[in-house]
Amino acid sequence: MFWNKIAGLYDLFENIYNKKVYTGTGKKVAEYINSEDEVLECACGTGAISIYIAEKCKSLIATDFAEGMLKQASKKCRNFQNVTFQKADITKLEFADVSFDKVVAGNVIHLLPEPEKTLSELKRVTKPGGTIIIPTYINMSKGSGTAAVKFIELLGANFKRQFDFDSYKQLFADMGYSDVTYEVVDGRMPCALAIIKNSD
Repeated sequence: MFWNKIAGLYDLFENIYNKKVYTGTGKKVAEYINSEDEVLECACGTGAISIYIAEKCKSLIATDFAEGMLKQASKKCRNFQNVTFQKADITKLEFADVSFDKVVAGNVIHLLPEPEKTLSELKRVTKPGGTIIIPTYINMSKGSGTAAVKFIELLGANFKRQFDFDSYKQLFADMGYSDVTYEVVDGRMPCALAIIKNSD
């Protein structure tokens, strides 16, 4: 599996290419987390966001489909007692309905063939009044980030689509989500956060 193969090098690549955004995204997500929150993170990767969530939350279950990524993330978060890691499929989560105060899914939606089904699954496990936070890399201008995307695709990644800020907002509008706010962590390849309130 591609993501297992690159797990050991992913942080190095991100820190060389896009460090300001890579670290800034975790810090921005953490602004939406408080000390009473039980949090689920899907597609946690190497734990770049997990480590900032862990500092703020009551508990964090960090999941990924790639065991290599989970191994890297568990190393990064080894000093936190409130974090557990487990393998999980974001499209079919084995958690009960309304289990979490906050659900985070970073830099994964562009890899999914049916994002609307995944969003429905994330919403299912979020408590009423809870929040779903979805950070995703975007291309702010034509050509920005293209070289990095092509490089990762050459290594074997399968991007289903790419977004600029407008098309990212349109994605959620098309799926019927109206109570969404957005923030952008700016840098070489910016990251847009969609913050969705679960009003159910």
